[in-house]
Amino acid sequence: MAEVVKNEEYTIEITGMTHEGQGVGRVNNFTVFIDGALVGEKVRIKVIKINKNYGVGKLLEILTPSSQRTTPFCAHYKRCGGCGIQHMNYQAQLQFKTNTVKDNIRRLGKLEDVVIHDTIGMENAMNYRNKAQYPVGQVKGNTLIGFYATRSHDIIDITSCGIQSSVSDKVRQVCKDFIIKNNIEIYDEEKGTGLIRHIMTRVGYKTGEVMVVVVINKDDLPRKQQLVKELTSAIPEIRSILLNINKKKTNVILGDRNVKLYGEEVITDYIGRYKFNISPLSFFQVNPVQTEVLYSKALEYAGLTGKETVFDLYCGIGTISLFLSEKAKKVYGVEVVEEAIDDARENARINGVENIEFMVGEAERVIPEVYKSGVTADVVVVDPPRKGCDEVLLETLVDMQPQRIVYVSCNPSTLARDLKYLEEKGYKAVEVQPVDMFPQTAHVETVVLIERK
Repeated sequence: MAEVVKNEEYTIEITGMTHEGQGVGRVNNFTVFIDGALVGEKVRIKVIKINKNYGVGKLLEILTPSSQRTTPFCAHYKRCGGCGIQHMNYQAQLQFKTNTVKDNIRRLGKLEDVVIHDTIGMENAMNYRNKAQYPVGQVKGNTLIGFYATRSHDIIDITSCGIQSSVSDKVRQVCKDFIIKNNIEIYDEEKGTGLIRHIMTRVGYKTGEVMVVVVINKDDLPRKQQLVKELTSAIPEIRSILLNINKKKTNVILGDRNVKLYGEEVITDYIGRYKFNISPLSFFQVNPVQTEVLYSKALEYAGLTGKETVFDLYCGIGTISLFLSEKAKKVYGVEVVEEAIDDARENARINGVENIEFMVGEAERVIPEVYKSGVTADVVVVDPPRKGCDEVLLETLVDMQPQRIVYVSCNPSTLARDLKYLEEKGYKAVEVQPVDMFPQTAHVETVVLIERK
């Protein structure tokens, strides 16, 4: 095999895509991954990294563009770590996500006999996010508020973002002007010193209510009432302004203490007909339009008649639980984060839902105990984190033998692994529906109907 040389330039054909959205080509039969390249393109690249089994190339020039290529909407696209596939037209993005799910389920899950539908997309795939988290930094005396560059903690100063609400852009600008004008100290991530760390916004999609959270490294913010005045004057929709105290030297954005500066401690929003109170620490899906699509599909797959006991595992603040409660006899929600369960109970209360019981703990510990006590589920809904379900939990579900399992996943590879396990233990994945919760990114959410054989 001819050697591939670092820093050399090559012309190659792009023959595939990784699940992260990188183009894949070969240089002298050696695999190279290239950000920003699409299948079918002929490109000129520079090899910038060589590992044992693959290399990484930098895209220098597109010699033959793909028909799926489109002009990125963001000037920071090449540097920002946010929207990695915006150079792909939207129909191509949806096809890419469908292919990612199919490839994982067939290659990793070894499942052939399963219906995999096309990804459900959005009518408008822009400005869909209801939450923004802006890191604040300083370089050579310049204040930067924006997003991190790809694979780094270098902050790119971004004035507007095509997938965020325009209200978040306004909040960012008011906060930046305030920091500069009042010479407010900025947090230094390496030293762990300074004051302002992050600005976070949450926007109610249906209510229009806005929350602003200023994350600081001390107990107080100088001239805070001036900031309140400037924010509320510029953005009348603001219902809540909070300081979040985070003194830990950590990458975790929020600390666990909030101090109210203005308005309420929560804002409200709706998914379907259900109202939710959202606090700074609440887990709430960032794309409310597609959340409704996803949860409606999960409810459809659950196939409830009003007689069933349902377990909703990794239930968060009870969003899916409330949807399930409409057609279930009883719903048990389980979640490891205590604050989320407090929110879930409150959300059930404000919606007048009484056939739900919420429990705090790891699903893999709580469910075996509940099962031993004699409570079994007819239908189980799981919505685990990226690492998928714990094997102890899957074992318990297999022992319990619910008629149906509805699996909501944000990671097609751990989904495929868990489907393979269930397939070997007497269950069958019947139908798979990918939903585009995160347009312009390589992420895809999937809901699967699994039935007992």
